[in-house]
Amino acid sequence: MIRSRTIRARAGLALLLSGALLAGCGLTSGSPMVDDVQPGTVGKGRPLEGAKLTVTSKEFTEQLVLGAIMGIAFQAAGASVLDRTGIQGSIGAREAVKSGDADAMYEYTGTSWITYLGNTEPIIDPREQWEAVRKADKANGITWLPPARLNNTYALAVNPATEKKYGIKNLSQVAELSKRDPGAVTLCVESEFASRQDGLPGMQKKYGMNIPSSNVRKMDGGIVYTELSSGRSCAFGEVFTTDGRIKALNLTVLDDDRNFFPNYNVAPEINTEALEKYPAIPEVLAPITAKLDNAIAQELNSKVAVQGQDPHTVALEWMLAEGFVKD
Repeated sequence: MIRSRTIRARAGLALLLSGALLAGCGLTSGSPMVDDVQPGTVGKGRPLEGAKLTVTSKEFTEQLVLGAIMGIAFQAAGASVLDRTGIQGSIGAREAVKSGDADAMYEYTGTSWITYLGNTEPIIDPREQWEAVRKADKANGITWLPPARLNNTYALAVNPATEKKYGIKNLSQVAELSKRDPGAVTLCVESEFASRQDGLPGMQKKYGMNIPSSNVRKMDGGIVYTELSSGRSCAFGEVFTTDGRIKALNLTVLDDDRNFFPNYNVAPEINTEALEKYPAIPEVLAPITAKLDNAIAQELNSKVAVQGQDPHTVALEWMLAEGFVKD
């Protein structure tokens, strides 16, 4: 149970955030995190006492929750934390850590390997991909800490009616259907997925799909889920495997049977200079990262995306419930 002092602190933070959001990309503004938390199983001895750290994230639900989790952990360990979460797009948050405008964030190995480092082929083994990313990013002044089991990769999903109609279980069967009956394969996707090589173009090439551009409907990510669930606009839709709406809407994720989509295991991405200045950061984050998996992510994401709860409150309640921090 969050005591009233923490709730009051969150109310104050909301007011501060309203000003920060007006700044746009979030690289030049921010607001202090003011969670009144004490060490639990993390932060004992307050090894970050006196540290001033800036935490960032991208703008979507899972990233907002993970950014809050990281910031709360740093506070419990004694740090003053500036909140610059919610930067639009992947590149902005990444560049903030790389440049030192931010000190840390939770990032995805697949995003770094494909989008930032320019590789075209994913590494199938998740640990090997993390190792490759960690090694390559040393030259960029970024240090990757050990990854979580949480793997928020792309996938295609179907609603129960489509699954029953076609009996489809994997992407190879979608490819077969696209050749047999091109009109049957209609897709709802985000614009980014439609153009990324680790998205629709690469998937079609890998599986030999032939989906007419007129069958691909681009829309906001949240709308993809509702349109897919209703079946109004599409039979298949792009989803993220940790999204809480998959379970809430009774969608079925299709198996990526040729292992096309990269592993998107989440891991702390730290500005190397900040890590050298505050070497206790890994010990603070390690227990939390080790706990994160897809089931937990789906649960936390659902509280935000389905139930409408505040991402920071969801993060704080989870940290308290797990005993990572105390109020």
